[in-house]
Amino acid sequence: MFTGIVQGVGKVVRVLKKDHFQQYTVKFPKNLLIPKIQVGMSISNNGCCLSVTKTENNEISFDLIRKTLEMTNFGNVQVGDLINLERSIRFGDEIGGHLMSGHIFTIAKIIKISKSKNNLIISLSPKKIESMNYILETGFIGIDGISLTVGKVLKKSFHINLIPETIRSTNISKRKIDDFVNVEIDPYTQSIVETTKRIMQKK
Repeated sequence: MFTGIVQGVGKVVRVLKKDHFQQYTVKFPKNLLIPKIQVGMSISNNGCCLSVTKTENNEISFDLIRKTLEMTNFGNVQVGDLINLERSIRFGDEIGGHLMSGHIFTIAKIIKISKSKNNLIISLSPKKIESMNYILETGFIGIDGISLTVGKVLKKSFHINLIPETIRSTNISKRKIDDFVNVEIDPYTQSIVETTKRIMQKK
């Protein structure tokens, strides 16, 4: 489990591609190397829960299988890309964002970016348009592993508002129009919507 509070940003240093499989290696910032990262640990990469498959000093490798490549934005990852990173939470840790599983629901395309002096508004259109059923104004959402509050919701798109600290401490400021981001829907919101739908159908 994760909180959506990005703890550091790593840089992709290697990408090994095979048929329906990919391994990529991220150079981790020093603050995320303690406690020691070991093979098999789960770490959030752009919101996606991935298992560590290799460690070499501060370079950590992850394997991406076909399903992961299909469901996330990792199919387009390149050397030099910046990745939002978060270690899994431990009992007693402060939950600063909202509980996230690291299971990506869909990807979304950035269709508009509005910048002002201390604000950044990004408009997103999800690939799975049915996911709009679970995106509610002021509700929680995970975008590339960042816990955010949904702003305005339209029929086929929604807005997120970024504060200066989020812009500074994540990779979101490097995103451009037509980029894809990973989206995790809040499971509690999804459960409420699905339960309400089933009740209404029975009436």
